[in-house]
Amino acid sequence: MGLIRPEKLGEAKQAVAEVGAPSITVTNVSGRGTQAAKTGQWRGEEYVVDLHQKVKVECVVADVPAADVAEAISEAADTGEPGDGKVFILPVEDALQVRTGARGTEAV
Repeated sequence: MGLIRPEKLGEAKQAVAEVGAPSITVTNVSGRGTQAAKTGQWRGEEYVVDLHQKVKVECVVADVPAADVAEAISEAADTGEPGDGKVFILPVEDALQVRTGARGTEAV
């Protein structure tokens, strides 16, 4: 799972495809990390933006090493600036494909 800048999504999708990952799920999220809050004005009122827009990229793999997918997302999302995001590698205990009932790596 990776949390990255929305503008880097296209590069991340391409990088994941190049390492052979079969599919991804993308969700729009907002969050706060080490990236500084920004202030702005709207209709004369000052406001603080401390939750930044990100996209969450999830990719479950069975035949491709998870470290390769994580590295591909990390390299594609890197701008060298604070707020580039993070990539987490999580174990998946099991999988069940709804339509066929397949379990485990066959379901992935």
